[in-house]
This record gives sequence, C-alpha cells and structure tokens, in this order.
Amino acid sequence: MSDIIKLLPDSVANQIAAGEVIQRPASAVKELLENALDAGSKQIDIVIKDSGKTLIQVIDNGSGMSVTDARMSFERHATSKIKKADDLFAIKTMGFRGEALASIAAIAQVELKTKRSIDDIGTQIIIEGSNFVSQKAVITTTGSNISIKNLFFNVPARRNFLKSDSAEYRHILDEFYRVSLIHPEIVFNLIHNDKEIFHLYAGNLKQRIVSLFGNAYNERLLAVNQQSEAVSIDGYIIKAEFSRKTRGEQYFFVNQRFIKHPYLHHAIENAFLELLPKDSFPSYFLNITINPNEIDVNIHPTKTEVNFQNTKLVYAVIHAAVRKTIGQYNLSPRIDFDSTDSSGIDFGEISRQGRPISPPTIGFNPDFNPFRNEGGMKSDSQHFENQTNKDQSNWRILYEDNPANGIIIPMKTGDDDLDLPEQSKRIQLQQTYILTVVKSGILLIDQHLAHYRVLYETYLKQLERMQSGSQQELFPHTMQLGASDAEILNEIRSDLTILGFNIEAVNQRTFVVNGLPEGLKTDPVELIESIIENYKRNLHDLQLDKKVNLARVMAVNSAIRQGQHLGDLEMGHLIDQLFACHTPEVAPDGRKTFTIITLQELLTKFK
Repeated sequence: MSDIIKLLPDSVANQIAAGEVIQRPASAVKELLENALDAGSKQIDIVIKDSGKTLIQVIDNGSGMSVTDARMSFERHATSKIKKADDLFAIKTMGFRGEALASIAAIAQVELKTKRSIDDIGTQIIIEGSNFVSQKAVITTTGSNISIKNLFFNVPARRNFLKSDSAEYRHILDEFYRVSLIHPEIVFNLIHNDKEIFHLYAGNLKQRIVSLFGNAYNERLLAVNQQSEAVSIDGYIIKAEFSRKTRGEQYFFVNQRFIKHPYLHHAIENAFLELLPKDSFPSYFLNITINPNEIDVNIHPTKTEVNFQNTKLVYAVIHAAVRKTIGQYNLSPRIDFDSTDSSGIDFGEISRQGRPISPPTIGFNPDFNPFRNEGGMKSDSQHFENQTNKDQSNWRILYEDNPANGIIIPMKTGDDDLDLPEQSKRIQLQQTYILTVVKSGILLIDQHLAHYRVLYETYLKQLERMQSGSQQELFPHTMQLGASDAEILNEIRSDLTILGFNIEAVNQRTFVVNGLPEGLKTDPVELIESIIENYKRNLHDLQLDKKVNLARVMAVNSAIRQGQHLGDLEMGHLIDQLFACHTPEVAPDGRKTFTIITLQELLTKFK
C-alpha cells in the first residue's frame, strides 16, 4: 500500500490559514490597519467599495518597504517583529505572526505599491490567489498603498457565506472604531462607495471620542486615571445618567490593542452598581498599560483575547479607578451638611456656640381619659366589638383590588360572593401570574410570556401583510447613535415603518422619532435602543430571519412586564388573545406561557 500522507501545496495551506485570519472583509481591514500602524504612519486612508467585497484599499504614509521586503511580506510567517519564541511574550506591535498578507493574497487579487523615504523609486507587486503575477518599479509616494480586490474570488463557497452589504459594513465600522479610537494622534479617513464617512483629525482621546460619537459626548465623558507600578488605567467612562440600552460603546484596550474580556467588563459593571437604570449598560473607553511580559496576546487568531498573569490584580485596579472617578465627580448620592434641610432644620443652628441648652420637655393633656367619650365611659364589650370591626376592615383591605398588594381578588359584598360569574374568577398573583379556574384544575399563566407570544404573532402578521397603524408623537424625539447602530436602524427602518414607527433620518447618525405603533406607550428612544440591542443579539446568536428577528425584538420589548397590575377585563382579554394564537403553549424563545395544576395534584398536597 502506498503512502497516503503528503504535504499540502502552499496555495492550499494559505487558503486554510486564511480561513482563520480572514473571516470577512472586516478581518482584512483590521490586518491592513495594524500593518499601517506598525509602519509608523501619521495618516491612514481607507477606501471601501461594496462593503469590502469589491475593494479594500488602505493608504498610509509610514516607513514603506524595500524591494526585497515587499516581496517577502507575502510569504507565510515572514515577519520583522519576532525572531525567537521568547519574543512572543514581549510583543509591543499590533501584527507579529506574518500571516496577514499571505492569507489575504491567497483569497483575493492584491496590488501593493510601496516606497521608503530614502528610495527614489517604489515597488509594485501584483498577486492573485497566491499566484505571483508581476513585480516592477513604479513612481509612488512614501509609505504603502495596498488594494484588495474581489475578496474570496477563488473560494466561492466562502464568499457565499458573507452576510448582506449592510451587515459586512457594520463589521468594518467596528474595526475602524477600535483602531482609530486608541490612536487619536493619527489622521484617519474612511470612504465607502465614494462617500466620505469619517475624516478624523489628530488630537487627544476625548476629541477622538467626540468626533466618532457626536458632540453630545463632550458633556458625558468622565476621565479615568489610575497609575500603579504593575498596571495603569486611563481613558473615559460615560456618566450613569447617559447610559444606553445598547452595548456598543464598550472599549477595552491593552497596550493600545483592542480586546474582549468579560471578566474585566464585570469590574466596570460592579463599579456602576445601583447607579445604572434597569436594562442599561455602562459605556467606557479604557486603556490598560501593562508590561508585555505580563500578558499573552497569542491565544486567538484575531488577537482580540489576551491572558493576564494576574487577572485579579487588573480587575481590582480597574474597579478602583472607576469607583474613584464616580466618587470624584459626585455621581453618588450625598448629603449636603452645609445647607438647610428642606424640613426646615438648620444644622448650623444646632452647633451654634453660646446658646443655652434646654432639657427636652413632654407636652400632655392632664384632663385626657382614654376610657371616656362624649357619651361617657365604654364598656369592655363595646370596646372589643369596635376593635374587632376595625380589624376586620383592615383585613378586607388586604384582599381588595389594590395595586400595592401582591394578590388581587375581585371583591363583592353580601351573598353575591357565592355567585361570581366565571369570567370574574381571575386572580393576579404577585403582579406576575394570572390564576383562573378550569375544569381540570387551576390554570397558571405568566403574563409577560403570554403577551410576548401574542405580540410576536401580531407583529409577524403585520410584517407579512405590510400594514399597521401609527400614532404621531406630540413632541418628536431626537436620538443619536453610533455608526454601527445607525446602520442597523437604517437596515430595519422600512420594517419598523410597517409596524407603525415613523422614523426620519436627519444625517448618518441622527434620527427623529415622529410616531410609534398604535397603543404603544413608552419612551421612544429607550425602546428603539432596546430593539437595536436585541436585534444584534438575535442576529449573532440565533441567526434569525430578518422579519422573525424584528417581530421577536418588538414583542419582547413591548410585552407586559412582571410587576405590572392588570384589571380583571385586561386579564380576560389577554387569556382570550393567548388561546387564539397559533402556538399558545410557548413563548417565541421556547419558555412555557402557562401550566395547569390538576385537581389530582392539589389533592396530593393535602395528604
């Protein structure tokens, strides 16, 4: 039998490597931007066409490459950053593995023009699908100009897995934000389909944040700065009152490299404990400066994950730094002992010297007799009867229709209690569950999940029929979003219009909400932010169809909440709507909407 194990051709090996490094157009943008940063560029221009599927071009004014380096840069694992294994634990540059250009050249048509400042003539190299086409001398500016055309042209199966142009463009924006944010000293230009999206001037971190997210952030940012021998933290957090319903503005950097770290994110959340509104997320832009020997950045192909030797120390420093900023800027509630209390107590008067100290006195009426009233003294039996009637009255209050109580039972007087109509025998338990009697026992309904199912099927039908009603807002609401969230809103805006929203785009990131679906009473800005956040989560985790995703998001954000009081007619209407649904048993996320406690189960409880 002949040998069956053979070495893969370089072109196939490069395509396999490209599958790890270049997952989509945004991956190529990230690698090219990192190369431009390592070259010491002061200005970087990014030109995108068709969300990177047709063209990705990155132009920088960095150090450039010699003729030999330009050719070697496309070889696998060819790098100037490391020479021995120990160098992996002293990484101070963005790129270091030498896989980026080789991986890109394996699945695209690549053209590189580059020149050093000491050279008169530059070099042009053209490669298509790992096949070397040409190399010649050209006239070009100092730096590098690399164009990637027709990504995945020779791997159609990979190209078919790319998402819509809008989705791929959002990923490119994410990478652009992550790089440009932490390098405010560099000029960045982003052009998409011949339209300038960003022109960022050189400045400091605060100016860069304002340039990317809008002028409103100028008043929202709080500086964080914590210096120590082992770890230093600097950057900005957003004031708690400006927290949002989306997670978009959460940026961690380690030595100016963007990372994702859930454990460190928890340090921020814990620092904001009890300061954030419900279902809101803290926003931050923090850079962690640490000795490269203390971290390992070579644990993930995209280099967005790192390992710390002492993660708990980094956690503690971040938590302390954020708490210090919160306290310094008086975000926490405090008592002002220097001012007069609203109750009229002057704390300054209490400590005033020279004032005679008077002992406390008790005022009373010497003629008061608790056993005497207008008609004379009460007998013990009369006193007991009145007290009993009072206690019974208090007892009845606990079971009347009172939103402050956990249980709501319809109350009637006299013998009518024995002949309640069937539709009135509904109980709201803890303002969360609806109890009603059925032939087989007791029906217990989760009001939130039941309404979630009802609204989901309603919105899905509206999207399919493309018709719904809208109610105009008396005062339109203006909202400003990040570029990525704005792209999502633009993508789903036509479907939101079908559902009854009236949203007008003022510019690329500013929108005005003029109308909401009929019967929807909520804060429009918070609702739309929640819709965007849930839409992103469903899109990433569940890969849902666009209409199904939007119907689920709208339903879960508009459904009756736990703790919301319902009247008897409201409970009856919800029950009728639930059992008119196509699938009343479960909510759209698979949770049960109701359960039945049978008579047999009740009997066993009393044995």
